[in-house]
Amino acid sequence: MMKNVMLGMLILFFTSIMFSSCRDTKTETKEVKVETTETKRAIERAGEKVDSKVNDEIDKAIDKIDD
Repeated sequence: MMKNVMLGMLILFFTSIMFSSCRDTKTETKEVKVETTETKRAIERAGEKVDSKVNDEIDKAIDKIDD
């Protein structure tokens, strides 16, 4: 019975060593400020590109109808 308890404790000890890390886990964070001169956000710029493509397709369709 004592052998089983000691064996269980050894197995528990070795598995806890296997899954623990020996590295230093401390990380440093830096605060970064980003300055932009653009007044439009990414969604607005993407919307304008889509609008221009759609307008081009509409113009092509109108030209086909006119011919």
